[in-house]
Amino acid sequence: MPRILLRITGDRDIFDDVANAIHGIDRVERVEEIDDFMSDFRDDSSSQNLSDDMSSRTYTLEVEVPNEKVGEHVRQVAEEAAGSREAAIEFIGPDENEI
Repeated sequence: MPRILLRITGDRDIFDDVANAIHGIDRVERVEEIDDFMSDFRDDSSSQNLSDDMSSRTYTLEVEVPNEKVGEHVRQVAEEAAGSREAAIEFIGPDENEI
């Protein structure tokens, strides 16, 4: 079963909107938030916790779909939902071995 990982940088409301939009897609098997322990780590500690950095956070979502066609639809819906709120979205996967 293909698995899609995506990261959303924005506030919690934006992440929830994207997750809810994906939940509404037919045939999506599972949608789950994943703890990303590296999201608070920065290579450059001189700018850590500045006011510009405090308003947004990175959230990771894992989605399982039955096939690549549904996976492509998930990517499209997630991109539209995040883009309409001006959030950054990054797709990680699916792994080649999982398709």
